[in-house]
Amino acid sequence: MSTALLSTTYFGPVQWYQKLHRYDSVLIEQHETFRKQTYRNRCVIATTQGLQALTVPVSKLDFSSHISQMMISDHGNWRRLHWQALQTAYGDSPFFEYYEDDLRPFFTNNDWLRLIDFNAAICQKMCELLDIAPQIAKTTHFIEPQTSPNDFRETINPKHPAVDADFIPRPYYQVFASRHGFLPNLSILDLLFNMGPESIFYL
Repeated sequence: MSTALLSTTYFGPVQWYQKLHRYDSVLIEQHETFRKQTYRNRCVIATTQGLQALTVPVSKLDFSSHISQMMISDHGNWRRLHWQALQTAYGDSPFFEYYEDDLRPFFTNNDWLRLIDFNAAICQKMCELLDIAPQIAKTTHFIEPQTSPNDFRETINPKHPAVDADFIPRPYYQVFASRHGFLPNLSILDLLFNMGPESIFYL
């Protein structure tokens, strides 16, 4: 039985959801140190200007704290700004209107205090919309690097991704492809809004 080890993500990239779909089970790391500029609190979408990162601000406590201790900040009215960015980027995509009622609550409600709980709720909803049913559990302690054969915590990285022989991005329809060409491994939202129910075939 194969198990993938993943970090938590905010509307993670296609590669992250591929692991959820292809492995028998998945462990989500709860005890690693929080790191900025990663998918833990950001996602990347395609806009008319190119790539845009949407970042969830976290309270500036002690950045040596575990990811499970990081609290979401309300700084900068980010929920409204993220939703507006998605509306602008994907309002003309084939399936935005189909899914917007399912996703809007993540940008209008502040029911989640901890980043890791917010991300878990997002993951649950995305799996429902993608029609996948992964076996997901949380780590009970920090797992040291290289001790898990399927450790993708650092492999799936927006700045310095590592080689992943199992992930070969396959082009799909994107709203701005005529301007930017195909942009691989964006947020799962990009795949969902553009491909709808067919998204599962790209995982």
